[in-house]
Amino acid sequence: MTNYDEIDFSPLTALTDGEVVTHSRVRDIRLASGKVLALITLDNGRDHTRPNTLGPATMTALGETLDALSARGAAGEIDAVGVTGKQYILAAGADLSDITKVGSKANAKLVAQLGHKVFGKLETLGVPTFAFVNGLALGGGLEIALNSHYRTVDASAAAIALPEVFLGIIPGWGGAYLLPNLIGIENALEVVISNPLKQNRMLKPQQAFDLGIMDAIFPASTFLESSLAWADGVLTGTTKVERKNQPGKIERAVKWPVAIKMARGMLESKIGTVPRSPYVALDLLEKARSGTKAEGFAREDDALADLVTGDQFAASMYAFDLVQKRAKRPVGAPDKALAKKVTKVGIIGAGLMASQFALLFVRRLRVPVLITDLDQARVDKGVAYIHDEIGKLEAKGRLDADTANQLRALVTGTTDKSLYADCDFVIEAVFEEVGVKQQVFGEIEKIVAEDAILATNTSSLSVEEIGSKLAHPERLVGFHFFNPVAVMPLIEIVKTDATTDSALSTAFVVAKGLGKNAVLTADAPGFVVNRLLAKVMGEAARAVYEGTPVADVEKAFAPLGLPMGPFQLIDLVGWKVAAHVQDTMVHAFPDRFYANENFHALAELPDVVEKDKGGRVTGFTKAAQKALAGVGSSPSSADTILRRVQDGLATEIKLMLDEGVVPEVEDIDLCLILGAGWPFIDGGASPYLDREGASERTFGDTFHHPPIRGIGA
Repeated sequence: MTNYDEIDFSPLTALTDGEVVTHSRVRDIRLASGKVLALITLDNGRDHTRPNTLGPATMTALGETLDALSARGAAGEIDAVGVTGKQYILAAGADLSDITKVGSKANAKLVAQLGHKVFGKLETLGVPTFAFVNGLALGGGLEIALNSHYRTVDASAAAIALPEVFLGIIPGWGGAYLLPNLIGIENALEVVISNPLKQNRMLKPQQAFDLGIMDAIFPASTFLESSLAWADGVLTGTTKVERKNQPGKIERAVKWPVAIKMARGMLESKIGTVPRSPYVALDLLEKARSGTKAEGFAREDDALADLVTGDQFAASMYAFDLVQKRAKRPVGAPDKALAKKVTKVGIIGAGLMASQFALLFVRRLRVPVLITDLDQARVDKGVAYIHDEIGKLEAKGRLDADTANQLRALVTGTTDKSLYADCDFVIEAVFEEVGVKQQVFGEIEKIVAEDAILATNTSSLSVEEIGSKLAHPERLVGFHFFNPVAVMPLIEIVKTDATTDSALSTAFVVAKGLGKNAVLTADAPGFVVNRLLAKVMGEAARAVYEGTPVADVEKAFAPLGLPMGPFQLIDLVGWKVAAHVQDTMVHAFPDRFYANENFHALAELPDVVEKDKGGRVTGFTKAAQKALAGVGSSPSSADTILRRVQDGLATEIKLMLDEGVVPEVEDIDLCLILGAGWPFIDGGASPYLDREGASERTFGDTFHHPPIRGIGA
């Protein structure tokens, strides 16, 4: 058993330089019963844009405050202690900028132990402790509540979560032990593992209450007043606290091991075995079934120290910084003051992609949206799809009836292209062929105003070539979405030599209005994401045509840590789209990209691959096997396939930087994370390629100086 009071935490003093300290301000509140509750308010003195965080100095000060309150409790001066936060925020967890500076595994373990020492006092204070979760409570913020005896939550709190697995670590200040013992193993698996892996999904207050994490939920208007009255009821015995989800003996003996086994199978199926933190979290949750809290906390100490100093966490923090900072300040974006105000959007096409565009534009921009197509039947089908999707959002309670009706009224469809005349921003969603796109833009240019912006959603074609027949090619930009349109956060904005700053600025402002992150790229084949995915898919196809079984190829790619195998990805993107992208890349760079004429034959089939229940590709359908003419009989080993794709990616990224496709390697990694779901634990691609030696092998250097690596021992 670890005695946290005997540990020397002085080595953490070096981490306090620059720390924004969250103060623990205390005031006594006399409750209606006459009992006194000492209320701690966590407050770093900044506004809501700088949440309370929990660095070493903050934790040390909170520990001293709790010690003083413990002494007051023993003296009979106070009857209870409550913890709440500044307006809208309890705490956003550990100060990760501090954790990345720990310097050694020993110091990383001290960070974990300091949290356990301080938060553990909330249970052993000698008087009942309450957490009044008045706002955002992430990671250590939620663990403050879990270590307290009782918890209330504000119904308007922004989010409640243990997101650590998303960042390559684990809940290390009690969450991995306390949560499953509070709400049961199945609920804990959802909060600790499943939600972080679903694009860092977080809980709403009502969900946290329903799961049993919170004991009571109150409206924002009376939150503190109601929480204090509720606490008074608990102290006087007039309010009973029932925890229906707390696990009993049967759950621990039977349900617990079954749930762990099923979760392990799900992880292996969905993410493979490369990411470490989900499996470490799973082991901690499994062991929380029995043993003491002290043993659980000691396991968290060791696990957090190991993960914080590893390569995957270092890469995750690099990726996190890209998404939180670089994505919000796009490099190369012109002054937004140059943007044209968009009051009406035109969409050329009424198919599925066009309809998804229309739904997104009307929901986010709340302006009239016009769709057109070759015949009225297609237009009607597109409008019906959009109206139906709005209806689904209304049924789910995500839109009220008035808003839903307003959105439907903003969407119109026609075959009369003259109605584009007052559109400020027109985007095409037609067949991926230069001639087709040139034709539709040629028609529209004669109708729209001279300063209207034209945008192409091409996935790989030359934007300059598409605009080469326009009278005003300077108004054309690439505006490349990723599928599914509503979910994927990236838009590649493509600039040609002719594109004006006004057109570019408008594109960036529109992208932001749509809730997307935009990255500026040069007009190069495949831009960023599809150029690199074409390398991945081409190497997978090469291995198959050499004679390697499909399932073996999928397994060979597993160390990349991608969310899905290459053929599963092609099946999601669409075989026709993949075939066109490969053709574009092979045409541009025939010596570096692989394609096969059978790609197009496969693209004509209704089903190309067979999958297991987890969605993993296990082989080709019989029809696809028949179409695969000329397959060789010299299969490649997994190591050979992996090395080829690693070296191919490193080569291509270096060439893209040399060609100026984007300014820096960070932009490439950001595109891969946001547009292709490339994992945080790889940091996108470049830190992984440096770490695996591919950068050195291909161009004799690394992308990062020094390479992004863990601290180690």
